[in-house]
Amino acid sequence: MKVLDLLEEIEEVVDTAAAVPLTGKIMVDADEILEIVKEIRIELPDEIQQAQWIKEERERILSEAKQEYETVLKDARRQAEALIENDDITVKAKQRAEEILTVAQNNVRELKMSAFNYIDSILYNFQQKMDQLNGEHFIKMFEDIETTFGNINDTLGENRKEIEELAQKTQAEHD
Repeated sequence: MKVLDLLEEIEEVVDTAAAVPLTGKIMVDADEILEIVKEIRIELPDEIQQAQWIKEERERILSEAKQEYETVLKDARRQAEALIENDDITVKAKQRAEEILTVAQNNVRELKMSAFNYIDSILYNFQQKMDQLNGEHFIKMFEDIETTFGNINDTLGENRKEIEELAQKTQAEHD
């Protein structure tokens, strides 16, 4: 996935950037970072288009299921009306119409459930990819930042301790 490569490139720029002494900050080439961000923005629409395709595919499947349901229902009504010629045929026709309607409703329900399961699996895979992206890159990046701040804080503490020792030594020499 190109977006992941670009995020790794940003991490590399941050990791290799020159540190500004005693500030805990780094210096990076703004143009380089902005160019990478621009490329990420170009790549993200592909992910968005995939989500849009999933939505459109779901709507298409549901529309087809509805059309099939209506067709089966119309056929059942037509057959039922044709059979209403005498009482015995009418009773049988009503039974058959109910059977056809039940079958049609079951078919529609199965088609809808299949569509929902299909869409859910696509969304689940997309969600997994996003979790993976988060787990692999963003969490590590924040851990690295936290470690860097901890190291800077430790260094500052050591520097303060050295200054304190020098001050005590200077004070002891004058006493």
